[in-house]
Amino acid sequence: MLDFKLQKTDGRTKARAGLIHTDHGTVRTPVFMPVGTRGSVKAVEQRELLEINAGIILGNTYHLYQRPGVDILRKFGGLHSFMSWPRPILTDSGGFQILSLSDLRKLSDEGVEFRSHIDGSYHFFTPEKIIEVERAIGSDIMMVLDECPPYPSEKEYVSKSIELTRKWAMRCSDTFHGTSPLYGFNQYLFAIVQGGTYLDLREKSAKDLVAADFDGYAVGGLAVGEPAEEMYGVADFVTEILPENKPRYLMGVGTPANLLEAVERGIDMFDCVLPTRNGRNSQVFTSAGKLNLRNAAYAEDELPIDKDCDCYACKNFTRGYIRHLFSVDEIFGLQLTSLHNLRFFISLMEQARIAILNDRFAEFKAGTLSRMNSHKKEET
Repeated sequence: MLDFKLQKTDGRTKARAGLIHTDHGTVRTPVFMPVGTRGSVKAVEQRELLEINAGIILGNTYHLYQRPGVDILRKFGGLHSFMSWPRPILTDSGGFQILSLSDLRKLSDEGVEFRSHIDGSYHFFTPEKIIEVERAIGSDIMMVLDECPPYPSEKEYVSKSIELTRKWAMRCSDTFHGTSPLYGFNQYLFAIVQGGTYLDLREKSAKDLVAADFDGYAVGGLAVGEPAEEMYGVADFVTEILPENKPRYLMGVGTPANLLEAVERGIDMFDCVLPTRNGRNSQVFTSAGKLNLRNAAYAEDELPIDKDCDCYACKNFTRGYIRHLFSVDEIFGLQLTSLHNLRFFISLMEQARIAILNDRFAEFKAGTLSRMNSHKKEET
């Protein structure tokens, strides 16, 4: 079983600090995981990820299956070796990506048939196939195949969906325990709690999966259009059911405020494309809110992106220079903003961890959100 140590729970909230031990290193929680969907975090080098202290990154089974494919991954000894990344990797099974192919896929109890978004070819993912692909990828933490219902969905549909997800999770577990890692290090399997915003369905999904004793548990199917307060309510409800001695992962979330609210409700792990996607569009996250560096107001600004940030971009370049890079379409600009945003998110979780260990998370959260909201935020 995965070696997870719960070090401390904040005295006034459900916020937790822990350690996830893997053969590629220890992950300190709460943690933000940069998204490297196709084996690369967009516009950021592996060297830079190490410099900003990324403890674990995310890959996507659907996309890695498409390209480079399992044969190439096996030839190179798995994704760690292929992309020269020494620290842990988590792979999502691709359920959310397949959801986005609603016009190109067909669900059944056996699995999901879909057409490739690349060349239109037909493929069939079963739970057994997903485990086979994730074994070839060699991720430290593997996710089960699940169905992610869209929001909103009728309760009857979501009820059938969580049963399908449960069956697939059990088959993933059977295949996982009936096979071995390919590259000489341990792999672990997380289940995914679904149920939309229906708390009774979330309860059933969570209890069924907890009974099967997975290495960790994700809360999926959120940040898909529901109001933020409903997302927080579901996270708060589900963490009351999930075991204390297993990591908890909120998939695809989110903004700095989303992360802090979810940490307060007992979530340990997060991923989101927001830092790099927004960075590539000139939007940066700072301790005083969001800034759009394309704005003319920053043309003569000699300040760093964020004076409180210790990343390479903030220590060496001004807002005025980075705005210039965007205005002349230099790729270096989006590299710097992506790097800064990732460091901001990672640092936010590092600071939250310190606050939890010192029983002051509530004060840290309140002060951080107050500072972020103290200035007018500029949206892209």
